[in-house]
Parts: sequence; C-alpha cells; structure tokens
Amino acid sequence: MTAQYSGPFREGDRVQLTGPKGKLNSITLESGKVFHTHRGFIDHDALIGLPDGSVVKNSVGVEHLALRPLLTDFVMSMPRGAAIIYPKDAAQILAQADIFPGATVVEAGVGSGALSLWLLRAIGPEGHLSSFERRDEFADVARANVAAYFGRDPESWTVTVGDLVEALPATHPDHTVDRVVLDMLAPWECVDAVAAALKPGGVVLCYVATVTQLSRVVEAIRESDVFTNPIPSETMVRGWHVEGLAVRPDHRMIGHTGFLVTARRLAPGAILPELKRRASKSDFSEDDVEAWTPGALGERGISAKSLRKRVRAATATADAAKAREERESGGIQLPDDEIG
Repeated sequence: MTAQYSGPFREGDRVQLTGPKGKLNSITLESGKVFHTHRGFIDHDALIGLPDGSVVKNSVGVEHLALRPLLTDFVMSMPRGAAIIYPKDAAQILAQADIFPGATVVEAGVGSGALSLWLLRAIGPEGHLSSFERRDEFADVARANVAAYFGRDPESWTVTVGDLVEALPATHPDHTVDRVVLDMLAPWECVDAVAAALKPGGVVLCYVATVTQLSRVVEAIRESDVFTNPIPSETMVRGWHVEGLAVRPDHRMIGHTGFLVTARRLAPGAILPELKRRASKSDFSEDDVEAWTPGALGERGISAKSLRKRVRAATATADAAKAREERESGGIQLPDDEIG
C-alpha cells in the first residue's frame, strides 16, 4: 500500500479543489488535462509538483485551495454502488470492534468499499481483510475504489462474491478470525457462521439501519448463547458555528445513519451468567419477530444503468492510480496518452 498522504502533488493523485463559497471538486491529476468550472479553468499541469495545501488561481483569477483528500473526503466523493458507511460510523466501528494492526478481519457486505478502506488502513500490511459481497457489480465498484485510493490492489485484501454463510467456512477454519463486521440487511442469518469462525474473545459488530433490524439481530445474538450480551448504540455528530462571539450549534447535523451492535465470542462451553432481567416470551411473539423480515424492511435499489456508470467511473480512477504507481516503482512505462 503506497498511498501518499503528504508531499507534492503527483500525476495520478486525487486532489480536492475548494472554490468560492466552499464548493468542492475532486479531480485525478493527468498531464495535459484541464479542470473546467463555469468561471474559468485550471490546467492539471499547474497543480502537479505543487505542495499540498497550495492556493492556485484559475484562468480568470478565481482562487482555489488544493489539498490531497483525507480518507474521509475520498469516501464521501468516490463512485458508489451501494450506500456507504459514513465516516462517523466507520470511526466508531474501528473503536468498538477494536480493529488492530495485524488482525484477521471478515467484512460482509463490501458495498462500495468505504468501510474496507478504513479497515485496511487499521489492520496494516500484516493483517488480512476478507470481504464478502453477494453482487458482482458492488464488488467491482469496491475493488476499483480501493485500488484508486492505494494505487494498487492491496495484498492484504480478498473479495469473495457469494453468500457469507456458505463461503465463510470454506475460507476461514473455525476459531481463526479476530473480528467480524456485518453491514447487511439480515445479519441475524449469519450468527452461527460468525460464531464458528471467531476466536474466543473475538468481536462481532453489526451495522443496521432500522429499529426492526436492531431488535432482531440483538435477539438472535442472545439466543445463540455463545456471545456476551450485545451492546447497541448509535452515533450523532453536531458541528458548531464559531465566529467571534457568535457561537452556536450548526442548524444542520449528521443525525441517525445506523445502529451498531457489538458482542464478544465466549469460550467453547462457557455459559454467560444470566442477566438480571431477560425479555420473556410474553413480551413478544414469534409472529412479531417473523414480521420484521428483510422483505418487510424494504431496500432501496439502484438501476442497472446507473450502477454500470459508477463501475466505469470507479475503474477509470483506479486505472489512473495504478498507472502512476507503475511509473514510480520502475514498472512498465506508459505514454501519458494511454493513462486513465
């Protein structure tokens, strides 16, 4: 992984341009290309070689701040197949699941690759991330986005297209996985497979969007009798306006995006001490639980045409980043007109 986090801008780098009134645009630097706005243009060649954090003027004198995007910026602007996990939740996932360097981590599903990027940075080159995704198109977008960020396909990452319940036992023997992160519609269907793969003391974390999913996955983890009592939470972020004595909360905030549920794998044969109060069968019926199914929850789809367009956009950015890395590592020399 040779993503450059500082230093002069290079051809193939992703650069974030902030124009008047805070408008953001992200571009991939290519020699000979031009970035156009409704008020002038900026040559890519004028940016290549400049220090990170430079201010440049376009053809009509409008100033733009040029910065290498942070990972937060990258995931918010990259092409998407499925909806992404927002940075505020990704940060909590890394903390609550205790993702550490060298860890063996399983992720399902891969979506657009946003969480994969955070996990790969956290585990480092000595760890390994196994991502599972049911849809080929989403896996393609994720692979391209990750390659675009790192400039290559990380050796510490594998993507398997298929159902987690069926594929996980074939790729990870029992009790060999440190952490499991589930971002899927029905994570309760995977509890047994996850329990078999996790090491004693390992962490499972589920990201779900609705209270119906939250209730069902918590009950499924409890009923398995092989995990600690699940802990649910949600994270909200509120910015503040600070200008002189005008100090107040922002009118807008990032509110609910999803719930996080964490639990730890018990040792084989261990029995969790009973909680002081557990829900009884009189509190809910089997019909109540059955009604909260993936079909009842609903899922927003994406058209095939739109998804193909996003795959192309992600792949183009990935190809440009890989070409840059090949040039700089002494690999195949490509003419500029064949890059991107």
